[in-house]
Amino acid sequence: MGIVAGLDSSPDFTRIVVCDSDTGAVLRQGYAPHPLESPEGGGRPADIDPQAWLLSLGEAAGGGLLEGVQAIGVSAQANSVVPLDAQGNTVRPAMVGGDKRSQVAAADLIDALGGREAWAQAVGSVPQTGQPVTKLRWLARSEPEAAARTAVLLQAHDWLVWQLLGRPVRRTTDRGGASGTGYWSAATGGYRPDLVELALGHQAILPEVIGPADAAGTTPEGLLISAGTGETQAAAFGLGIGLGDAVVSLGASGSVMAVHPEALVDQYGMITSLADATGMHLPVVTTLNAVRALRGTAELLGVPDLESLSELAMKSTPGSHGLVLLPYLEGERTPNLPHTAGTLAGLRRESMRPEHLARAAFEGMLCGLADALDVLRGRGVDVRRVFLLGAAAELPAVQAAAPALFGTQVVVPQPADYAAIGSARQAAWALGVSQGTLDPRTPPVWQGAVAQVLEPGAELAVGQAVRQQYVSVREQTHPGAL
Repeated sequence: MGIVAGLDSSPDFTRIVVCDSDTGAVLRQGYAPHPLESPEGGGRPADIDPQAWLLSLGEAAGGGLLEGVQAIGVSAQANSVVPLDAQGNTVRPAMVGGDKRSQVAAADLIDALGGREAWAQAVGSVPQTGQPVTKLRWLARSEPEAAARTAVLLQAHDWLVWQLLGRPVRRTTDRGGASGTGYWSAATGGYRPDLVELALGHQAILPEVIGPADAAGTTPEGLLISAGTGETQAAAFGLGIGLGDAVVSLGASGSVMAVHPEALVDQYGMITSLADATGMHLPVVTTLNAVRALRGTAELLGVPDLESLSELAMKSTPGSHGLVLLPYLEGERTPNLPHTAGTLAGLRRESMRPEHLARAAFEGMLCGLADALDVLRGRGVDVRRVFLLGAAAELPAVQAAAPALFGTQVVVPQPADYAAIGSARQAAWALGVSQGTLDPRTPPVWQGAVAQVLEPGAELAVGQAVRQQYVSVREQTHPGAL
């Protein structure tokens, strides 16, 4: 069919991959950081001029990178809001990330609609600080003039697609991006404009939700632009996950997501019911504590890095000589214990050694993520294989324990730009449909990620005993939390 490109505009940089549309082979790639000024004291700014994304895009695409490309797919950071006025100009900088300014707004919205279950029934998720709907509530309360001027609401990938197309009258998004807003329901496939009004104080124009294989439009130069999607959905599409697959991401916090044929409604708010980039659903469960528990343990033990912590942990044995760490260092979302602290149980004279605490940190992190997997399994989600992502997935202590604790095959893909690759695959799909060579219901089959495959094998029974030890401590410390 030709050559396609995938563009991923993450919080810090733009990455572009150019791929063969038949096989997915990466032919060339580009990269550029966002030209962002850090706020005083450092850290990532919560307000960003979206023009920075365009500047970064232009730089990443330099040197003829897109020569010969026939279609482009766009993914971008989730939880972003670009408020536009009636003329299409930004009312204020884009609001991005898990913006803690909107914590009070999230609580206000939960109460205003009648509680967590009401939100779960309405849109498949309970308002969280990062979601666009809570940012709108914060805007209405903190910057009422800007809120009053806001006439159109876009997310980062919607805005970039619109810019690439020359700012047409029609503005589009996809199911994946829409499902994270807090005012679109993956279950019904429709917006809830009343929730926009509840948050912002008035109605606003929302982008048209188009299908996974649809094109958003064509540039004046004849370049097809696909629907685009959120970064999470694009990464899942780039990995090629399907029914029976789950993805466990090891960041400072952790997340577990899986492909499922229907939207899940969770009255407790532990499951966020997202749509994916193929027409299926992508329920997500988040834990607040993953790699941060490892880093905290490394600091406590005085080891210089996670590699050293892993090496130390490998000197212990499964079960950490009875030590169990509940890694709720920042409170926890799964289980819903926002104000709790971590717990170290099972202290005996023989267990009070650095290697056992190191091992307990790895087992505690993975058992916490296994709890999140069980939330999905408990709702009928089939999990036969787990993809393990993040730099910590490469650590020997993680790879030694994860298959037996998760109770399933674990796949550790080689590091790659999966969100950009997923965006390119979406572009190839839209291009093939437009040319009549692909079915709009069936995405192109691309070569899978190069990966290491780990089986629980003979360690399964031992791993499940370790898991039960963890569950017993959790139940004793926080009865009925899950």
